Amino acid sequence: MKLSHLIRREILHRKLGFALATVSAAVAVAGLVAARAMLQKHDARTEQIITAREAQTRAQMARMEDDYRKMMLKMGFNVLILPKDQNLGDLYAEDYASKYMPEEYATRLARSRVVTINHILPSLQQKIQWPEYARTVLLMGVRGEVYVQNARQQPLLAPVAAGTMVLGHELAKNLKLEAGQQTKLMGREFTVARINPERGNKDDITVWINLAEAQSLLDKPGLINGILALDCTCDTLDRLARIRPEIARILPDTQIVEYASQALARAEARQRAATEAQASLQREKEGRTRLRQEREALAAVLVPVITAGSGVWLGLLALANVRERRDEIGILRALGLRSRQILLIFLGKAVVIGLAGAGLGYALGRGLGMWWRETPDAAAPTLGFWDVHLLALVLVAAPLLAALASWLPALIAAQQDPADVLREA
Repeated sequence: MKLSHLIRREILHRKLGFALATVSAAVAVAGLVAARAMLQKHDARTEQIITAREAQTRAQMARMEDDYRKMMLKMGFNVLILPKDQNLGDLYAEDYASKYMPEEYATRLARSRVVTINHILPSLQQKIQWPEYARTVLLMGVRGEVYVQNARQQPLLAPVAAGTMVLGHELAKNLKLEAGQQTKLMGREFTVARINPERGNKDDITVWINLAEAQSLLDKPGLINGILALDCTCDTLDRLARIRPEIARILPDTQIVEYASQALARAEARQRAATEAQASLQREKEGRTRLRQEREALAAVLVPVITAGSGVWLGLLALANVRERRDEIGILRALGLRSRQILLIFLGKAVVIGLAGAGLGYALGRGLGMWWRETPDAAAPTLGFWDVHLLALVLVAAPLLAALASWLPALIAAQQDPADVLREA
């Protein structure tokens, strides 16, 4: 009689025992598969969250940087380009440069596709005596900003139309001038276009007029003594190290002065936005990592407990089966079956139980994993039914578990003396 036939007959003769043992093996497999599926869905969900948070962070950074940029723009220009031979001590003492350079430098700078600065504004500034009011003022001649690569931007300083002037707050207050009034400057008629708000610096005693008219009044045709600009290197605190080489290549006979407070505030604001956004993303990643570790720890306890319980139950069922079949085992031995064949019958049955339990447990565990989601409103990632590596693992592990659990009862059955069994029967 073939061994496979004996195993099949053994299973059919004890259907309830076989079903209970299969369910026990399936529970162990389902626990492992479900735990693996839940961790896989957790990882997939983490990837979804991090991807969404990264996109949200990029958008948030863009908004924050734009807000900071707008706030920093209100602080005005933070870079001043001067003739190379200008003494900076004289500049600081007099509040204006005494050396000059061609107005064309501003255009050349913009056309060079410079990348470290923008908002280029040529200017001519000088401290003068306003003869009509016997008042010392700073005269600033400006024109519209020169745009880099033709990129139109909101100007930091609006151009002053010919025949008009813009007055600082303190100067207008002392001279009792208001917007719309006519006045004279060095013999020329001007209309007060607007009064600037109080700024608390030298701008409060400055007169802005059109650059061409300033050049004419100061007898400096085609000349300027400064180019105001805004640096674009807000991602670093060492901005001049990046700006100076580029400007020196384009305008070698110039030097650069930075208004450190404005530039530093602008750089720190940008970096603060980037740091906060990255910190938020890092906190999300750390939170998800901690949650996964907690679930791994729980699975590391539950899966072995379930497996051990299933193994014990399989062993008890096998032992009960051996005791119930004691007489039949004695008859089989008397008919010529060897101990090894008896052992193989019970171990073969255990392997079949393990395979059946593996298939049933895999389907149950994978189904639970596919159904499970972290929270009812969470977007559950798609989890495929088939995991080839996991299926191969349980198809090997479950029969092995069942065989190990049944080994001792099968060994007891194989070692029984048929004479003793039949005599007792």
